Amino acid sequence: QVQLVDSGGGLVQAGGSLRLSCAPSGRSLNSYNMAWFRQSPGKWREFVAGITWSAGVTAYTESVKGRFTISRDNANNTVYLQMNSLKPEDTALYICAAARASGLPRLARQYGTWAQGTQVTVSS
Repeated sequence: QVQLVDSGGGLVQAGGSLRLSCAPSGRSLNSYNMAWFRQSPGKWREFVAGITWSAGVTAYTESVKGRFTISRDNANNTVYLQMNSLKPEDTALYICAAARASGLPRLARQYGTWAQGTQVTVSS
């Protein structure tokens, strides 16, 4: 089905910002809901933020509220994660995922399509 490509990670100082992007290859995201997960050594794959493609309804994990913003661009068929005020504990592999669902699942097993992931490292 749809293939996802994510990008935008990097090394940044605490308090800095990064913008992650996720775009499909060859398919529309119209029927999907999108999310960003993150995973670091010794941790589970954690839901970070999600957005429904059609209505733009968003959801965030509590630790990133007020700092991260997820959005989508219909023209570019792309979902973004704007990350501000980054903290060292935000360091992780950030992975874009897509699910066919009416809501915004928060469990990794509920997503069927995954991008490669982009590394975010925040130094203290």
